[in-house]
Amino acid sequence: MKLLVINPNISTDVTRLIEAEARRSTRPGTELTMATAPFGVAYIETRAESQVGGYAAMQVAAEAHANHDAVVVAAFGDPGLAALREILPIPVVGMTEAALVTACQQGSRFSVIAISQRIQAWYRETIANYGFADRLASIRALDEPLARIGRVQEDQGDRLVALAERAVADDGADVLILAGAPLAGLARTVAHRLPVPALDGVTCALHQAQAMVDLAPTAPRGGSFAVPPSKECQGLGEALSRLVGRQPLAATRV
Repeated sequence: MKLLVINPNISTDVTRLIEAEARRSTRPGTELTMATAPFGVAYIETRAESQVGGYAAMQVAAEAHANHDAVVVAAFGDPGLAALREILPIPVVGMTEAALVTACQQGSRFSVIAISQRIQAWYRETIANYGFADRLASIRALDEPLARIGRVQEDQGDRLVALAERAVADDGADVLILAGAPLAGLARTVAHRLPVPALDGVTCALHQAQAMVDLAPTAPRGGSFAVPPSKECQGLGEALSRLVGRQPLAATRV
């Protein structure tokens, strides 16, 4: 089994964090291909940034998905997830959806621990879009600027744990989601300090991606995720144009 794991942000330090946690979650025989967005932002906080990250993830997936069995979008908020499911012939898993589903299997209400205040609106909308708004106990977030996105765990680890403890004591969370690729691996290292289960989105996504490959779903021929209709494309690059426009390579406009 071979999985393509995409960081829709430009931080290679964060990609290394994702890879370290992803490798702890793979079975024997599962291979990983790691990819970092070639353009965009260091980490996503806003709706606009999520759109950029989604486009970057689509470009990377279009160019690299061949010979892989599934794709993992490794950013909280799952930028580009629905679009990738529409254009790719293999399963696509997002770390947010994977974490939310797993949280609801372990408790009635969950809280999300986030790295910035600005990120909360987009997170709430994402959770609502997945249909889990009623299960959300709270979002607790850091309230100071992040000096180094690749070292959030070292710089802010104790504050993140304190936020998680407040989510349980004050908000009634049964499960905690330590959100965002910059926090990949943190749930594993602080689980013993927390009174309820703590989930890592990368871990959840890797396990679910492997399960999806095992289930061997057939590509849809109908419904809203059927292959998009053919049409002219311009400025997208060959690989993405071929998936979005479903045109032969010779007819692709770049």
